[in-house]
Amino acid sequence: MEENTLTIISLLCLVIGFFGSFLPVLPGTLLSWLGLVIFKYTSFADYGWPTLIVLGIIVLAFQAVNYVLPAYSSKKFGGSRYGVIGASIGLLVGIIFAPFGLVSIIIAPFLGAFIGEFLLNKSNTKASFKAAFGTFVGFMISTGIGMLLSLIFLVYVMWQLSTNAGWNWI
Repeated sequence: MEENTLTIISLLCLVIGFFGSFLPVLPGTLLSWLGLVIFKYTSFADYGWPTLIVLGIIVLAFQAVNYVLPAYSSKKFGGSRYGVIGASIGLLVGIIFAPFGLVSIIIAPFLGAFIGEFLLNKSNTKASFKAAFGTFVGFMISTGIGMLLSLIFLVYVMWQLSTNAGWNWI
């Protein structure tokens, strides 16, 4: 395949992977890592397979943490899977309303977690709030780590392009 085509496909994977790190419908860090693998087949990449294997292991470890951390955090604060499901639904709602303010992406997952917990613990608002907070914290930490990994991959490829391909606009 032509080098420019590989570069474009790689960049698309990296950008979509970055957005996927906070959009639950996209594979995020796995897609970003795939972008690195595709970029490896261009002459612009100066990293080897050992680097890709280590990064792949890091991504797989993150994927495991990404599924466990929100539930663990929720349980630590007395929550349930209703809170985790509510936070995920809240994130989708927050993304829909993101044009009205980026804060909706932060507030909506918390509200979703609270509503999920409140549906379970109707008589105890304080317990629902505490559980929602725990779910929200775990959700935001795992999302932040995924965004950071994907952003590092994207910036690294852009740096490779600026130094090895003459893309001096960076």
